[in-house]
Amino acid sequence: MLQKYYEGTSRIIELSTEIGRLIGIVDSNYLQKPTTKLRRDNKIKTIYSSLAIEGNTLSVDQVSDMIDNKRVTGPPKDIIEVKNAIEVYDHLREFDPLDEASYLRAHQMLMKGLIDGAGNYRTKSVGIFKGSAVAHMAPPAWNVDNLMKNLFRYLNEEDDTLIIKSCVFHYEMEFVHPFMDGNGRMGRLWQTLLLMKYNPVFEYLPIEGQIKENQQNYYDALAKSDKAGICTAFVEYMLEQIFFSLEDLIETQRRSLTNTERIEHFIEFSGKDSFTRKDYMTVFKDISTATATRDLKYGTENGYFKRSGKDRTSEYQIIKK
Repeated sequence: MLQKYYEGTSRIIELSTEIGRLIGIVDSNYLQKPTTKLRRDNKIKTIYSSLAIEGNTLSVDQVSDMIDNKRVTGPPKDIIEVKNAIEVYDHLREFDPLDEASYLRAHQMLMKGLIDGAGNYRTKSVGIFKGSAVAHMAPPAWNVDNLMKNLFRYLNEEDDTLIIKSCVFHYEMEFVHPFMDGNGRMGRLWQTLLLMKYNPVFEYLPIEGQIKENQQNYYDALAKSDKAGICTAFVEYMLEQIFFSLEDLIETQRRSLTNTERIEHFIEFSGKDSFTRKDYMTVFKDISTATATRDLKYGTENGYFKRSGKDRTSEYQIIKK
């Protein structure tokens, strides 16, 4: 290992195993892309929670209105923060979580109009205060670039799972505090991107909401890791939040998918341009032949597929939209 960022503990092993089990349930129940309404609700909750942790005063309803391009009144800084966050989360898939230049580009987008030098590492010393006491003194500015390059080297070269790496990066980035402002929201954003690279479902999980509901525990885990000089406590804490978020998703979505949801899932995740009914049923193993036939008929009639051939020899071409 390039640097020993954390200690493997029985709790980390246990949580990693349980998260793997829940990811298996997500995959087998076609939940990688939840329903449109749930995705929208989770996006609102994610943006609201991540900014509220940093002191943004806008409500969930105001964030929702801004996503719908409705006019909202509030402190100008808070309005800009939400607008920037919406833009970032609208372009999540355009960022490469293993690339430092992409990371700096995300910060520029997230903090534009809020600080000078958005998208650049700090050139001054910074400390985090609780009242008049220094809670954390970040490494000197001259060492930030080196520390961040080491952290991206860890992401790219080490054998830890992306789930573990996402937790380590989140903590270590907060410790380095590479920017004059926006470090907290960047830590949470980049963890989401690393998790998305592991499994698409994490684009739609409001882990930030889970953190906000346990905000003091979040700060306690950061402080405990600071004191220990190693981020084991924070990795354990974040794995718990990931576990709870997955549990919530599975509980919310524990129902049969509609025909439209099955069709849209197949189009996005099958990797096929043309296919047969047998191919369709290979993805959806728990549906009957009659249900598959009805799905394909509906998909053909509603512009998802173009059918050729008859009966069991039919082939379907996916219509690109």
